[in-house]
Amino acid sequence: MAIFPRGNGLGPDKIAADVVVIGSGPGGAVTASMCAEAGKFVVMLEEGQNLPLESAPHFSREEILQKYRNAGVNIGFGAAKIAYVEGCCVGGGSEVNRGLYHRAPEAVFDRWRSDYRVDALSLSELTPHFAACEKVAKVEYLPGPAPQLSTRLEEGAHRLGWACLEVPRLYAYATDATGAPGRKQSMSETFVPRFLEAGGELMPDTCATRIARSAGRWTVHARRSNPTDSQEIELTAKTVFVAGGAVQTPLLLRRSGIRRNVGDSLRFHPMLKVVALFADEINTPGELEPVHQIKEFDPRFSMGCSMSKRPALALAMAAHPQMMEAVDRDWRRMAIYYVQSTGGIGRVRSFPGFRDPFVRVELSPLDLKELAEGLTRLAEVLFAAGAQAVYPSIPGYPVLFSPADIPKLPQTLPPKQANVTTMHLFSSCPMGEDMHKCATSSFGRVHGADNLFIADASLLCGPTVVNPQGTVMAVAHRNVTRAIEDRAI
Repeated sequence: MAIFPRGNGLGPDKIAADVVVIGSGPGGAVTASMCAEAGKFVVMLEEGQNLPLESAPHFSREEILQKYRNAGVNIGFGAAKIAYVEGCCVGGGSEVNRGLYHRAPEAVFDRWRSDYRVDALSLSELTPHFAACEKVAKVEYLPGPAPQLSTRLEEGAHRLGWACLEVPRLYAYATDATGAPGRKQSMSETFVPRFLEAGGELMPDTCATRIARSAGRWTVHARRSNPTDSQEIELTAKTVFVAGGAVQTPLLLRRSGIRRNVGDSLRFHPMLKVVALFADEINTPGELEPVHQIKEFDPRFSMGCSMSKRPALALAMAAHPQMMEAVDRDWRRMAIYYVQSTGGIGRVRSFPGFRDPFVRVELSPLDLKELAEGLTRLAEVLFAAGAQAVYPSIPGYPVLFSPADIPKLPQTLPPKQANVTTMHLFSSCPMGEDMHKCATSSFGRVHGADNLFIADASLLCGPTVVNPQGTVMAVAHRNVTRAIEDRAI
């Protein structure tokens, strides 16, 4: 369902608002709802479609085509290329991720305050903002046993004496006897409805192309699409929050001539995957998603279990084409596991005439060695969990049939072979008072720009070590609270 702005006397291609929020993911939706509840006329733009959770099965081909940017195909270029994923729909990445939820550790905020001179960012100062977001977007633990592909990881960790925990999710689990699994608590289920109830206006299928400042107000130039054509529109507002994500936000700002410390410091959580084969069936259709993560080696790297549906298994096994028939036959005995680190840096650039950004990434020799160590540790815990074989999702890597085979893995990850992916991107426009590093103030206002804010993962000053969505939401809540108090909106 498309939701169109109410008339304002300026014509169908010109809209006046108090606040424009560009992007409807976790940061944008939290920001827009609070501005609307403060009594402002808020328009929230979203490049993607407005789709219900049920529009396609989660992690299906249909969902990828509907809700992912470029059908899930985005590449960061460098000696070691990285495939990254962005949501492109109302709710952004919250619609397509698994919703595993953490508050970032205190040490992360301590480091950001020290290295970037961010004011008022201790864990105790952020705790009320975490709690406020969690109240709207429910955070729950599994009401019963975790699926086997998740508990196997836990069992292996316990046998090795490693720290492992069950992670809660942004999910409302069913508590009745119907057998229904419950509902994911994405932005389209939580903060977007709250925004609409407060009188906010949502404009899906609308891509902001440039922003400009004139006569004390911001103008957002945008293109609105429908199945047959597109329309150029202009929105004016006292205040603009850019919340397109760690790649799209610096792309828009740089296209608009705003480049100071913008797009220069992209960070991410690089991930390697393996497929583990077990003797018995552990991958039961219809089970809830895996929730265990190994934290023994934080903050260097952590391990977990991915969704392991049959098509995903076939993709993860692409480095071992001789196993395709085995996937069809034995997929219920298989599961995908990952190791992710905190290394890697990147840049986001825009080029005239190109729709998409150019993302340049770099993994240092230390980053590659750390990922390689993480891969060996992952194989170790999977054999401790009872795996019969471990298939690294890296072309040219050997199949492992026992712990004795683990030394066959290279001690560092060859850049040209690396099959690295990521879903967690951040830090491309870091906040803080260090003018040599930071794109915004400690509370997200772009340096040198009145009433222009960033409200997404771009602001985070570095890796969160854990899944970043909770931190993105809490920081957005903190920053918009300060903007409202300062009457910046």
